[in-house]
Amino acid sequence: MAYNEQLEQRVRQFFVRKRVKAEAKRMMGGLCFMVNRKMCVGVEKDRLMARIGPDAYDDALTRKGCCPMDFTGRPMRGFVFVGLEGLESEKDLAFWLELALAYNPVAKKTSKKSR
Repeated sequence: MAYNEQLEQRVRQFFVRKRVKAEAKRMMGGLCFMVNRKMCVGVEKDRLMARIGPDAYDDALTRKGCCPMDFTGRPMRGFVFVGLEGLESEKDLAFWLELALAYNPVAKKTSKKSR
């Protein structure tokens, strides 16, 4: 199991309840949910990846279970990981998903690399 399938299902159920059209794609060793063709949230191992934007970043890091997203030794400002201890209740999960969805309309699309 490359990622927590129970967390994946919780994310999917949230999107269904909120009527959010999200496309799931495998990437970065986990599963990423694209909203409006932009990376929104993902499930990587036993944690949630959330694209919350630079304005919410510092406050988010003070919350339980949250840490900077760091794949390369250099944290990506505006992206965070949230461990299961910060996702215990549906209300906890909803906080992070709502935060990512709030940023999604202003997030820039990643340009496709030409081959």
